[in-house]
Amino acid sequence: MDNVNTIKNREDIPERYKWNIKKVYENNEEFEKYFKMLKEIAPKLKEYQGKLNDSNKLLEYLKLDEKVSRLAEKLYVYAHCKLDENTANTTQQAIKSNIEGYFAELGNYKAFFVPELLSLDENAVLDGIKKAEELKIYEFYIKDILKLKPHVLGKEQEELLALVSDCMQSPENIFSMLTNADITFPNIKDENNNEVPLTEENYSIYIRSKNREVRKQAFNALFTTYAKYKNTIAASLSGSVKNFVFNSKIRKYKSALESSLKPNNIPLEVYDNTIDTVNKNLSSLHRYVRIKKKLLNLEDIHMYDLYVPIIDTPDSNIEFQEGVNLALEGLKVLGEDYLEIFKKGINDGWIDIYENKGKRGGAYSSGCYDTMPYILLNYNNKLNDVSTLVHEMGHSIHSYYSRKTQPYIYADYTLFCAEVASTTNECLLINYLIEKEQDKNKKLFLINQQLEQIRTTVFRQVMFAEFEKIIHEKIETGNALTSSDLCGIWHDLNIKYFGPDMVIDEEIDIEWARIPHFYWDFYVYQYATGYAAANSFAENILTEGKTAAENYKNFLKSGGSDYPINLLKKAGVDMTTPKPLEDTINRFNELLDMLENIDM
Repeated sequence: MDNVNTIKNREDIPERYKWNIKKVYENNEEFEKYFKMLKEIAPKLKEYQGKLNDSNKLLEYLKLDEKVSRLAEKLYVYAHCKLDENTANTTQQAIKSNIEGYFAELGNYKAFFVPELLSLDENAVLDGIKKAEELKIYEFYIKDILKLKPHVLGKEQEELLALVSDCMQSPENIFSMLTNADITFPNIKDENNNEVPLTEENYSIYIRSKNREVRKQAFNALFTTYAKYKNTIAASLSGSVKNFVFNSKIRKYKSALESSLKPNNIPLEVYDNTIDTVNKNLSSLHRYVRIKKKLLNLEDIHMYDLYVPIIDTPDSNIEFQEGVNLALEGLKVLGEDYLEIFKKGINDGWIDIYENKGKRGGAYSSGCYDTMPYILLNYNNKLNDVSTLVHEMGHSIHSYYSRKTQPYIYADYTLFCAEVASTTNECLLINYLIEKEQDKNKKLFLINQQLEQIRTTVFRQVMFAEFEKIIHEKIETGNALTSSDLCGIWHDLNIKYFGPDMVIDEEIDIEWARIPHFYWDFYVYQYATGYAAANSFAENILTEGKTAAENYKNFLKSGGSDYPINLLKKAGVDMTTPKPLEDTINRFNELLDMLENIDM
C-alpha cells in the first residue's frame, strides 16, 4: 500500500487494511436472518402499553426494549458499514434503506413508553424501583425521564405537537434546499488564472490560497451571492428561532436556552460563562490577528486573509504503521492499558484504512454495544491523517471503555461529552509533536495548526453561540429579525472579536446566512466546551501524570451513567467554572509566544 495515490478497487486492497465487518454478520444472508428475528420480536413491545404501573411489567418491558434495541443497532452498523465500503453498491443501498425504514416502525412500537411513565404517580414508580432489585440499575434512567414531567403536555396536546413536528422543520428544510440545491456561485480565477466554478465545497481551498487575489475573489463571490438571498434566509432563520421559542414556552421553560440545556442537566451559567470568559480574553485573539498580519507581511489584514497558512504545509510521507507509532508515542502518557487497546484496534480489524473506489469519504467512529468500535479512514500518508487517526481512536476507545464498563442502558455518552476524548488525543499528539520538533519550519507549521484549531473551535464557535443567544432573546422579547438586523448583529460581533487590526469587510456581514448550525438551537457552544474540557484533561495528564490519566480514563469508562457536567467534574474538569476555557486561552497565549520567538 506504499502508493496510496492510485485509487484501487476494494478487492485489490489486502484484507489486513480493511475492517472486519464479518465479526458483525458473516454476510447479507445472516443479516437478513437476524433482521427477520427483529421484525418478529419488536412488535411485542406494544403489549406492555397500559401495564407499566406494575413494576414487574416495567422490568420486562425494559429488558425487551434492550434486546430489541441492541439487535436493531447491530443490524444498522453492519448495513451502513457495508455500504460505506462502496457507496455505489445497489444491494447494500437497499439493505441500509430497509433497516433505516424499519427504525421508524420501531419508534412507533416504543412511542407509548415515556408518556405512560410520566402519567404514573412518581412516588409509586420510585417505590417500585426500591422493591425490585433488578429495576435498581434503571433508577438514574427513569429519574431522568421523570424530571421532564413539568414540561410534558397532555396526551392530546402531545399528539398535536407530534403531528406538526414535520412542519416545524420547514425553516431548516427550506434553508438546506436553497443553499445546497438552488444557490449557484459565479466562476473565479484560480492560481493559474484558469476560470473555475466556485462551490461551498471548494471555497475552503480557495480561501486558503497563497495568492491573495484568488482568496479575495472567492470571498467576494461567495458572500455577494448569499447577500442576494438575504431576505429569504433571514425569514427561514427567524422562523426556525420562533419555532424553538414557541416550543420552549409551551413546555413551560423559562427561556429557549433553558429548554435546550435543562434536559441534560447543564446549568445555564455554563453557556453564559463560556461567552463571558471568551469576551474577557478577546485581547488574545486580537494579538493573533496582529501577529498573523506581520508574518504574512500585509499592510492591511482582511477577513479573507484569516485562513491562509503562515507557512506552507511541510512535505510528508508518513506510512500508516509509522503514523501508528507516532500516535502511540504521543499518547504514551495515557498509560500502557490505553496503548494496548489502541494496538488491539489496529490489529483486530477495527479500522478500514485506505481509500478505494466508491468508498465513503472522510472519517468516523461507529459501532454499537455488541460490535467493535469501527473506524473509517481514508489514510493518505499526511500528518493530518495521523491526527485524524488519533481523533477517531479517541472516540472508539471512549466507546470501548464505556461498553466494557457500563450496562447497555448507560453505555452511550451525550453530545456534550462526545468530542472530549477525540480532542484530548489530538491535544496530546500535537503537544508532543511541537515539543519534539527541531526543524524551524515544521515547528512553525505545528504551532499554527494548534492556534487555528483553538481559533476556529473556541473563539469562532463562541462568537456563533453569542449570536444565537442574542437572536433568541430578541425573538423572546417580541422583536422582529430582518436581514438588516442579523447583518448588523454579525458585523458588530466581528468587530468585537477580531479587534482593531482586522478590516471588517462588509461582505462578512452576511456570513450568518451560510451557517447550518443555527438551525440546531444552542448546539455550537459544545464545540468550545468540548475543546476546553479536552485541553484541561491533556494539561492535567501532562503535568500531573498517572493520577490525572487514571481520572481521565475513569471518565471514559463512565459512559452516560450520570449527567455530563457531573462526569467531567468527577474526573477533575469543572465546566461550571471559567477555568477550562481560561486554560485553553492560556495555551493559545503560550503558542503565540512560541510563534513570536521563532527566528523567521
